[in-house]
Amino acid sequence: MEKLIITAAICGAEVTKEQNPAVPYTVEEIVREAKSAVDAGAAIVHLHVREDDGTPTQSRARFQECEDAIYKACPNVILIPSTGGAVGMTPDERLQSTDTTPIPEMATLDCGTCNFGDEIFDNTMPTMRAFGKRMIERGIKPEYECFEMGHLDTILTMARKGEVPGAPMQFNFVLGVPGCTPATVDNLCWLVKNIPAGSTWTSTGIGRHAFTLAAPTIVMGGNVRVGFEDNLYLERGVLAKSNGELVDKVVRMAKLLGRPIATSDEAREILGLKK
Repeated sequence: MEKLIITAAICGAEVTKEQNPAVPYTVEEIVREAKSAVDAGAAIVHLHVREDDGTPTQSRARFQECEDAIYKACPNVILIPSTGGAVGMTPDERLQSTDTTPIPEMATLDCGTCNFGDEIFDNTMPTMRAFGKRMIERGIKPEYECFEMGHLDTILTMARKGEVPGAPMQFNFVLGVPGCTPATVDNLCWLVKNIPAGSTWTSTGIGRHAFTLAAPTIVMGGNVRVGFEDNLYLERGVLAKSNGELVDKVVRMAKLLGRPIATSDEAREILGLKK
């Protein structure tokens, strides 16, 4: 079984300091949380950015500032900037995160429209084609974000048509978002069973599902994402003090279950990336 790749989603677009004071907004705070996660064992940092007051933004300049600062503190980390942004942003606005220098090794590509709590996360077919074209042109490997089981068939069909990058593909199964596919082992197994041979995959359990989904993922040979974007608690009723604490819990789980942890360079090899 390959080494476990841990991704830290350090701030997201929705969580706030009112929910957990450690949620990062400023560049300095984002670097602090990225470093805490990498030091604890994360090979990848999934990056949203905020204005200093916490407002989510997809500003190219803000992404550039944060990425430069993270690379200074964590020179070898893999960064996966979000092209999801926040609900309500336009496709052009969301794609700014792919305009930084150096060109990102990877970026997220959301695989369909879905309910997102009380809101609608809009990812039309034309939007996904535009995002796929951008990533093909720039040699960016997508991490395909599947919130619903039907999203998998959608993106596989697009890959067969050459509308998005194809094999080898990396999937992130984000389960437990209110209104989307529940975070059950049965659902995870169905998704994993239906990805193409040679693909890699990660699971993300939202909220209270963060670690109950991580455990079967580790045993099944997948990879794990945790972080403040998805879950603010280390355990029931106990707020995490940093993203590093959340990553460290996955590291401890993996050691108990016999999975060694991948470094960033080992993750590049597993994911087929070239630095």
